[in-house]
Amino acid sequence: MRGKRNGRALRSLSWAGRILLALAALLLLATLVSLIGTNRGVVRMLDFVREPTIYLAALLAVLALFLARPRRLLVIGMLVVTIAVNLWRIWPYTFLAGSSVPLPDDVDGMSCARVLSLNVLQSNDRYEETAALIERTDPDILLLMETNQAWLDALEPQLARYGYRLDRPLDNRYGMAFATRLRVDRAAMVDTVEADTPTLYATLRTDDGARFELIGLHPRPPLPGRSTAERDANIARAGAQTPDGLGNVLAIGDFNDVPWSSTTRRFVREGGYLDPRAGRGSFASFPADKLALGWPLDQIFIRDGVKVASLEIGESVGSDHRPLLARVCVDPMATDGDLPDKVSVVPRPAQTEAP
Repeated sequence: MRGKRNGRALRSLSWAGRILLALAALLLLATLVSLIGTNRGVVRMLDFVREPTIYLAALLAVLALFLARPRRLLVIGMLVVTIAVNLWRIWPYTFLAGSSVPLPDDVDGMSCARVLSLNVLQSNDRYEETAALIERTDPDILLLMETNQAWLDALEPQLARYGYRLDRPLDNRYGMAFATRLRVDRAAMVDTVEADTPTLYATLRTDDGARFELIGLHPRPPLPGRSTAERDANIARAGAQTPDGLGNVLAIGDFNDVPWSSTTRRFVREGGYLDPRAGRGSFASFPADKLALGWPLDQIFIRDGVKVASLEIGESVGSDHRPLLARVCVDPMATDGDLPDKVSVVPRPAQTEAP
């Protein structure tokens, strides 16, 4: 009898109500699947859309009040569960959560450096906009990703002004360029799990002699049909194992991942990092032209004596990513000795310093 009543109620739904019911069921199913502990890329990609899913579910819930009357409680119930689960996962990156570090932090007496991290988009030919961004922000630490030889040639006037450069031009969308005015004790771009996907490791000194290590990451994204096991392990290792084993570390780059994913949370946990964005919103950087529905692929994490004086997502410069801009400082009194619970490694250089 109950089955007949349910069948009649479903048939009485308008076409709009049926669409809302189907969408609510689909969103809930995708949300529950995203919680499965698996290395399958198609599942891991669902982490990227948690914020947009919340917005979409909220919109559908409002529509369901008017368009899904015979089954509106069912539709709204599924959407509320969808919102609750996704909000639970991104909670640390909402304005309601507590912050991990002060922003701006107290940096009195410290030497500071301006940082610019940007995935330029290899196919982007609006070179002059990125060149103007570098000129305008005048970073002391510059990390560019997806740089091939055409990009290096186009930005040569800007890159030539730096005292130290390390370039790895590639045509596979994983090229990297690093430039800095700070003193460099060591720097290398190394291939880890996958060939021609370099990671930057550099040990830098500020004007007052404070040392810190810089990690620049641009791993491959999770993709349908591929396991993320090696990729995930590589990201976690990149944060926990630094060449000089210093306590002071700044990690930046396009992680091709969101900060609330299990992979990046493992990176933070195993490396002992803090995120200046926590409690302040997600700082979405991708896609550049739809940030309201986008997600934060470009990351910044700090450890020990590294402080953040300012942090922002910059204006679009033609790439599918927005630039990440920060002013970081290093406490000269913070320890820079080896960490007893970390494994210190010296990675094999993929390329030497550019002339």
